[in-house]
Amino acid sequence: MADKQDKPKRVQQVYTLLVEVGRRSGDGLPEGATGAALMCYASGVDEAEAVRETVAILKQADLAPLDVTGYGTLDERLAEGHDIDEEERALMGRALEENSVIVAQMTPFFEDAKGGGDTVH
Repeated sequence: MADKQDKPKRVQQVYTLLVEVGRRSGDGLPEGATGAALMCYASGVDEAEAVRETVAILKQADLAPLDVTGYGTLDERLAEGHDIDEEERALMGRALEENSVIVAQMTPFFEDAKGGGDTVH
C-alpha cells in the first residue's frame, strides 16, 4: 500500500494592509474629502487572499479601493522592527478569530486650498 502524503493545511494568518480609497456616492467619507487611507487587518491563507477579501468588503461598503499596500503578518512586521502595541495585536487577534477584515483606522484626505496635492486633516 502506497503512503499518502497529506498536503499541509493552509493556515489563516492576519495581514496588515493600507488601502487608499477614492470617492464614491454613499461612501460615508467626510464632506470635502477627496479620499482616505484605511489601515486594515485581514485574515487569509496568504496576502493575496487577504487583499481580495478586503477589496471585496470595502466595495460592498460603497468605498472605492484604488491601491493596497501590504505590510505582512505580525511575525514579518516584528522581524522588520515594527513596534506593535497591545491594542493593535488585539485587533489582529480579532480578525483571525472572526476570519474577517477589521478597519482599524481611517484617515481622510482633503484637497489643499492652494490647489496642491491632498493633505491629511
